Amino acid sequence: MQSVEIYTKPLCGFCHAAKRLLDGKNVSYAEVDLSKQPDKRQEMLGRSGGRHTVPQIFIGATHVGGCDDLFALEQSGKLDKLLAG
Repeated sequence: MQSVEIYTKPLCGFCHAAKRLLDGKNVSYAEVDLSKQPDKRQEMLGRSGGRHTVPQIFIGATHVGGCDDLFALEQSGKLDKLLAG
């Protein structure tokens, strides 16, 4: 199973939706809460190619993108394969 990282903020509905999808698949992930770790914002911007919205999701070395991108992978049947590596 690939490692999963997700950059979030507490009041972000898209962040909660993305985490619910991952939780429903029993996928463990490392959450970086930017409200508690604002210094990580620059790291997120660098890794995501300048995307400043949350969530920003990474599976292994792959930048998935945001919530819509994660759900698109799920709907296309590609998410499980990406998670498996």
